[in-house]
Amino acid sequence: MVGLTNFESVMKKNHFNYIICGGGASGLLLAFRICNDPFFADKSILLIEKDQKNSNDRTWCFWESNEGDLEEIIHKTWNQSFFASKDYHLNFSLSPFQYKMIRSLDFYKFMQQRLKSLDQLIQVKDEVLKIDNKKVSTAQVEYSADLIFSSIFNPEKLHQQKKYPVLQQHFIGQVIETRNNCFDPDKIEFMNFNVPQKGNTRFMYVLPLSPNKALLEYTLFSADLLDRQEYLDEITAFAEQLPTGGYMVIEEEQGNIPMTCFRFDLNNTENILHIGTAGGWTKPSTGYTFQRINSKTKALVEFLKHNRPLSQFGRKNRFWFYDLLFLDVLSEDNANGADLFKRMFQNNSPEVIFKFLDEKSNYWQEFQIMRSFKVGKFVRALWKRVF
Repeated sequence: MVGLTNFESVMKKNHFNYIICGGGASGLLLAFRICNDPFFADKSILLIEKDQKNSNDRTWCFWESNEGDLEEIIHKTWNQSFFASKDYHLNFSLSPFQYKMIRSLDFYKFMQQRLKSLDQLIQVKDEVLKIDNKKVSTAQVEYSADLIFSSIFNPEKLHQQKKYPVLQQHFIGQVIETRNNCFDPDKIEFMNFNVPQKGNTRFMYVLPLSPNKALLEYTLFSADLLDRQEYLDEITAFAEQLPTGGYMVIEEEQGNIPMTCFRFDLNNTENILHIGTAGGWTKPSTGYTFQRINSKTKALVEFLKHNRPLSQFGRKNRFWFYDLLFLDVLSEDNANGADLFKRMFQNNSPEVIFKFLDEKSNYWQEFQIMRSFKVGKFVRALWKRVF
């Protein structure tokens, strides 16, 4: 816990302007952006997180065309990429983008160094039990606030509904160190579908850290998780095809990210906003989250300056509908993912694809993307949605 003594009077009445529930990427970034904007200099902020964020529990990757405000904690960047499916391979430049990696431990340390000296912020280590209107109840205290932001993800409502399909991006990644130099440290394998699909969408994701070290991540877009050993067996099978000369596993990470167009935003109220994965900030069709959190926290800080109800933040757009049709198709035929992504890379420039996935493409580029696919599947999905 990080406490600030000049907030003792505030703590006695337990009221804050803003309470942020959850100290992961979205909670920390939101606190960081609010506290670094002079507009909010007179606002009191409470950040509640139950876990000690002191381990490298995940890796975040994203593409960016310019230097961002987190550049000093970028662990690695790449300029080249590779895509592969059963009968199609593409080596390509990522320009005008760079692909960037942030390790979570670096992120947590960076944030804590900058947040610990801020007079307007208090951090407490506690578990949030209930959020109700303007009140937050923890295992120890009940707080109140003008506005509440929560990144605490409760999957119960998501899995109870049937209106929107729910897939998962689930994976295990291992950082391996090899005896031979067998990786190009400037080239990622963005998606390599040359692994047995077994009725799902499965691919390897490879991030070289040096000529003899890389993160190999076995990833699925599917409804159900696998037994742990199956992930490990597939990573081993992939690594054994490389000229490693032998290797050792030095790190491991595991993740599970919901891929859905479920309307998380409908749970927001005038005073409560769900953020991060809990707010539907994950890109439904890819599972990418970090850069969307980065951009949405910036947009949220500007939104707060206009004193509007939180329920008006982050309305859905046409990209939400594109993602919905994509997930409808992929959930109906989960083995179809490799073909969908192959067609997209075969018929469009990587720059346009990344703009589309970033939701920064124009209508003509989106039309070209849509033309890449077998139209019938998407027409049937659209027909079902309309009627």
